[in-house]
Amino acid sequence: MLKTGAEHLESLRDGRAVYIGSERVSDVTSHPAFRNAAQTVAVIYDMKRADPNMSFEEGGERCSAYFLRARTRDDLVKRMNCHRAIANLSHGLLGRSPDHVSSFVTGMAMDAPVFGKYAGNLARYYRHMREEDVYAVYAVIPPQAARNPEFYVKQNLPIPTLRVVREDDDGVVVTGMKMLATGAVFANEIWIGNLIPLAPNQLPESITCAIPVNAPGLTLWSRKPFERYAPNEFDNPLTWRFDETDSMVMCENVKVPWEKVFVHMDAVLARDIYIKTPGHCYGNHQSNVRFHCKMQLIVGLASRIAQASGANEIPAVREVLGRFAALEATLGGMIAGQIQDAEDWPAGWKTFNRRYMYAALNWCTENHSQIIEALRELCGGGVFQMPADVTVMHDPVLREQFETYWQTPQMGALDRMKLYKLAWDLIGSEFAGRHLQYEKFYAGASFIVRNHNFREAPWDRFHKVVDDLMAGYDVPAPGTARKVA
Repeated sequence: MLKTGAEHLESLRDGRAVYIGSERVSDVTSHPAFRNAAQTVAVIYDMKRADPNMSFEEGGERCSAYFLRARTRDDLVKRMNCHRAIANLSHGLLGRSPDHVSSFVTGMAMDAPVFGKYAGNLARYYRHMREEDVYAVYAVIPPQAARNPEFYVKQNLPIPTLRVVREDDDGVVVTGMKMLATGAVFANEIWIGNLIPLAPNQLPESITCAIPVNAPGLTLWSRKPFERYAPNEFDNPLTWRFDETDSMVMCENVKVPWEKVFVHMDAVLARDIYIKTPGHCYGNHQSNVRFHCKMQLIVGLASRIAQASGANEIPAVREVLGRFAALEATLGGMIAGQIQDAEDWPAGWKTFNRRYMYAALNWCTENHSQIIEALRELCGGGVFQMPADVTVMHDPVLREQFETYWQTPQMGALDRMKLYKLAWDLIGSEFAGRHLQYEKFYAGASFIVRNHNFREAPWDRFHKVVDDLMAGYDVPAPGTARKVA
């Protein structure tokens, strides 16, 4: 079933407990901190419902294309195009859009036996998400305060990370915190899990499950919502619509029925489910495509900024723009290669090339900060030369002065102001600062991303190149070696 945007918005009015500081938000679809981003999510639902290329048929029903388990390269292309359409809508600024966690679960469902005795639960949950068009996000990292559990034991304090505190006939009860549920205020369910390896004795913490956002005892503690402080779309065009919000998940004795439990009392399996199934690859292919769309916004903006002052005619500036274009094409090629060299894994299914996907993930983590810094240099002081806000256009005298003195031969004053407001929202506003930090740790710290690349590298093949080369020559016989003058 393909939901409409209106149906999704209605599903968010479910009594969920969202807190901005001490303020409880009763309706995220109408609250000034969240309403515009909620509408953006609704537009995603309407867009994919209207475009047959963003869905597929299974079991006699149309389903969102990001639930498609690929058997061919064409299936992978269909998935990629769906991700691209969704990412283009937000210019890659919604990191946890509805296709992200859905892709994780879809990849996991391609090898459900990895889940052992909970394989049936995972398979049924995938069908539930697909058939109900569920928007799920995840919280799969322990809070930073929980990195030293010995401290809490010595102080006789409860360990803050989420863990199972009781088993009942009808399910488990969980208490504690998880981070960081990006997009949770706009989602239907939260996937609770563990992307960071657990110690062998962290069995209660190994719980992997799905919890409705409005579950009794679950609260979302939002970071400062930037949309709330965006006065209008002109002055904050990105913050206005694309602040997906990050939240800490707090659970106090939340009941999880057994059918929504996927891993329990298995510290190793809690992480293996991501990398021993296509789940991690499917989910992070989406993130590669999302970043590529964001990169296209950055490249286009850089060129327009240069044109606005005539700097695009300067050879040094053209070199910078050429580098931007090369970087965008590099990422595009890495994404295309994931389909060209797709893997037949697991048996009977197609998976994006894992090595290329992880390489692209590393590329995004390493390059975003310096790309934004180069864009800042292109903007120079122009972002500070504009009036405080668009109300300057409401006063006839000020408007005439502004339009006279702020124009350039290349661009009118109002268009320049609009351009620089957009640039500032991408490089300098609080929204921009969040993205600078977000992209740096999008898939975890850099060492985590590089460890994925290390794990997937064909070291035997690399070693064979060296060993075969050395095997082709040996110690020369006495008197045969030519001396070098």
